[in-house]
Amino acid sequence: MPAWLNQLLPILILLTAVAVVIGRLPKVELGHSDAFKKRRLQNWLPLGLTYAFLYMGRYNLTVSKNALGDLMSKEDFGTIFFWGTLTYGFAFVINGPLTDRFGGRRTILAAAAGSGFMNVLLGALTYGLLNGHLPKTGLVPMFSVLYAVNMYFQSFGAVAIVKVNAAWFHVRERGVFSGIFGILISLGVYFAFDWGAAIVNHLPTWWVFFVPAMILAVFFTIDFFWVRDTPGDAGVTDFDTADASSGDTGPALGVVDVARRMLTNKVILTIIAIEFCSGFLRNAVMQWYVIYAKEVGVSAGFVPQNWGLLLCIAGILGGVFAGVISDRVFDSRRGPVSAVLYGGMLMGGFLLVFGLGTPLTGWIVVGMSLCIIGVHGMLSGTASMDFGGRKNAGVAVGIIDGFVYLGTAAQSLLYDFTLPKGELAKDPANWGTWPLAMLPIAALGFGLCTRVWNAKPQPKGAAQPTPAGQPNPSPAAAESSSGH
Repeated sequence: MPAWLNQLLPILILLTAVAVVIGRLPKVELGHSDAFKKRRLQNWLPLGLTYAFLYMGRYNLTVSKNALGDLMSKEDFGTIFFWGTLTYGFAFVINGPLTDRFGGRRTILAAAAGSGFMNVLLGALTYGLLNGHLPKTGLVPMFSVLYAVNMYFQSFGAVAIVKVNAAWFHVRERGVFSGIFGILISLGVYFAFDWGAAIVNHLPTWWVFFVPAMILAVFFTIDFFWVRDTPGDAGVTDFDTADASSGDTGPALGVVDVARRMLTNKVILTIIAIEFCSGFLRNAVMQWYVIYAKEVGVSAGFVPQNWGLLLCIAGILGGVFAGVISDRVFDSRRGPVSAVLYGGMLMGGFLLVFGLGTPLTGWIVVGMSLCIIGVHGMLSGTASMDFGGRKNAGVAVGIIDGFVYLGTAAQSLLYDFTLPKGELAKDPANWGTWPLAMLPIAALGFGLCTRVWNAKPQPKGAAQPTPAGQPNPSPAAAESSSGH
């Protein structure tokens, strides 16, 4: 069996098992026609895979850092990644409203085209540095600028996928969709780390940028022909999704008015704070574990060698667990399952403090990844649709995901200054700051999740959750959008 298929096989088996389990669960019947379901699949699948490959064109920086060795130090990487994530966070202030104005289809095309082009330039830069055509003293500023622009275009991806799917999924279906969202994130991480590692192991390092650029060009073409913003645009019937836009028949509000509404909504403010914590924790685990493993000399171990695969499996399980439990156990509330997963993060942080340097280290961070990817899909991918509503989903996910990456930037800057360097980095005992910094953030996130335990979106009026093509006599539940 080819090596690449041997690696991909566990993921395919897991996805098949997940599909079987979800298929056997009791259905949430909303009256969607078979034609609608088929066209919806044709819409979200290429859109979602584009998002997954955007991840490959984002986290390939981590793969290139290890491949470049001493040419890019930890300090250099921290600086480059800091500017990229800071740009990503602030880009949502612009790109959220742009997505609400122009639609998710146009903005996913902008993400694929812009990120693909910037990856070409990053590959050319890497080629020039490694072949002596460019001065090595310019590595940090040149990488910082190109990676920051790449991250600007990347920020369209998350907003676009939420904006499009907000029109295609009813509130009662969105928990399961968050599981799909988690699967897509996980596949993207797998593509980035394991496919990226395979690329640098068999090809010159610059191809870790060129390959994602080529894949994104292919999906730009597919999205252009297949993805549509709404069911109506795709030739099937639009329907009421029963989110915060339900019953809102007035004109679209301006960006300032929408942002003011979002930032005075206690539930959204709490979700923003939770997702700041998620951004800190997600990349504290995903980015720094592979660097830790290399520095302390355990990069040949099973977990580092299969990091992308294990993250993918963990993310799939976390996303599906969160989504199914949210819809089927907690009546489509997002707070309870987020609190459960944050409790897992907190427990993992304690275990990591005491298990650092042992063979359990890698498995602990894999478990923590399961929890944090599940939370991220649940809140950024789903709660943003619920509480922003399909009319304002772009601004909502823009604000929420912006704070995710502000949290990421904060951890990048913190660890850049506090993690060991040089010979000190070879001793796991000197890495205590790594898990210790996670503990208060995980505790804060857990506490905030309990504040939105009962939160659900409240439609503007007594809107009917009408399914695609058929009326539904049951009124939408106008439940409280407050916490306790």
